[in-house]
Amino acid sequence: MIWLKFYLPLYLVLYIAVAFVLPSYRTYKQTSINPITFGKTDNAHDYIGFVMKVLIALLFMTVFIYALGDRAYQYLVPISYLMKEVFLIIGLTLIHLSLLWISVAQYQMSNSWRIGIDENNKTELVTKGLFSYSRNPIFLGMIISVTGIFFILPNAVTFFLMLSTYFVIQIQIRLEEEFLEKQHGEEYLSYKKTTKRLL
Repeated sequence: MIWLKFYLPLYLVLYIAVAFVLPSYRTYKQTSINPITFGKTDNAHDYIGFVMKVLIALLFMTVFIYALGDRAYQYLVPISYLMKEVFLIIGLTLIHLSLLWISVAQYQMSNSWRIGIDENNKTELVTKGLFSYSRNPIFLGMIISVTGIFFILPNAVTFFLMLSTYFVIQIQIRLEEEFLEKQHGEEYLSYKKTTKRLL
């Protein structure tokens, strides 16, 4: 589909803007705090941040290779039996619902938004809105969006990205949960008892 070759790269740029750039800018302007906390040390937290950047870069690379044409796309090892209209529709539905979901969660998180763990500035524990259904709605949206990309472009690389994203996010969630337990104590422990990790 010709339109998809143009639309997917534009969608990814919009996704990065909505999921990361705009909320980070908003938080910085309102609090003067840099919400990006991943550094360059060798600890687990910063390593996960590095892996996430690599996965995002691979996602962009995959979509742009697809946009270049069918000959280049063959190098990504397409999974032909999944290249059906029903999976394309499912994938497009997932990426748009996930973007809407992430946008709402970002709005509800407000200035508590961070990329990584902020050990220097205490944030408010957000438990209302989408956060009453999922302790990690933004991470859930990210998993759904990468799954949607796999359904749209079923190939070896997007399959690897879908699995890798899931496991890396699960590790990051556990690092953040350990930190939030220390920061919010009983309030967070009570929240864990009533709200699922993802959904």
